Amino acid sequence: MTYLLSLLLGVFTVVELNCENLFDCRHDSLKHDEQFLPSSDYHWTPNRYWKKVNRIGQTILSCGESDDGWSLPDIVALCEVENDSCLVDLTKRSLLRKARYEYVMTHSPDERGIDVALLYSPFSFQLLQSYSIRIHPMKEMRPTRDILYAKGRVSLRDTLHVFVVHAPSRTAGERPTRAHRRLVTNRLLQSIDSLRALSAHPNILLMGDFNDYSTDENIRQLTNHGIVDISQHAVGTHGAKGTYRYRGEWGSLDHIMLDEHTAQRLVECHVHDAPFLLKEDEKYGGVQPRRNYLGPRYQNGFSDHLPLVVRLRWDD
Repeated sequence: MTYLLSLLLGVFTVVELNCENLFDCRHDSLKHDEQFLPSSDYHWTPNRYWKKVNRIGQTILSCGESDDGWSLPDIVALCEVENDSCLVDLTKRSLLRKARYEYVMTHSPDERGIDVALLYSPFSFQLLQSYSIRIHPMKEMRPTRDILYAKGRVSLRDTLHVFVVHAPSRTAGERPTRAHRRLVTNRLLQSIDSLRALSAHPNILLMGDFNDYSTDENIRQLTNHGIVDISQHAVGTHGAKGTYRYRGEWGSLDHIMLDEHTAQRLVECHVHDAPFLLKEDEKYGGVQPRRNYLGPRYQNGFSDHLPLVVRLRWDD
């Protein structure tokens, strides 16, 4: 299925991907990006950077594959991107350069300097508005990523409201950091209520790395509020039972969610586990994402997360 044919048939493809540290090689004095410099223990050289950029592009392009052929994904949510320089390189100078993607991104106070972004095809998503939603940290909490909001027209009549999220991590433990992620959930709920106050059935799309599972409290707050976690049971076709694997166990902290009305447009949702994105798990058996780093050890891979892909029927 060519891209033009996908437009005619009304198939709208959404991708979500945590890039695993898409950093450039230059030091930003306002951020703690020292790990990703040529002189660091990670030896983050221009050669490794450009290989990473092109592999993210390769990953996105491959997400357009389906049983009907190939079509360019219409919008792509990215987590763990450092800055505009990386996004310009990705959209204008990588394997994606002929896709003619445009992008919007946040510029958050996150200390490491990682942000979220939305790539979009202007041929199928006409951007109307975008802005960052600041998450104000509570006491003894580090600054975190903003939520990215983007509104765009996806048909002659319909507007889609997109929120891209990278919630605070659970590195210090799930329970001690639960309240940090609740701040993100509460801001999302406020935004959803604001949209519903203006329209009976706004088309709402939430996606990103929420650092919570579908059964966790913060996700359940969203699903109890008329939001459907359409990626909850998503699996791949080459062995992936989630978007990442930790100590032999598959799980999904990445989610794509829709409001109940828009969820009726769902055609399918899956984890994109193309063979080139996987490697053998020698310790636990099976396969695992072909990550780029394991600690400071370069693995010459793609990302420690696999992409989520959703196809919606948008023919009116």
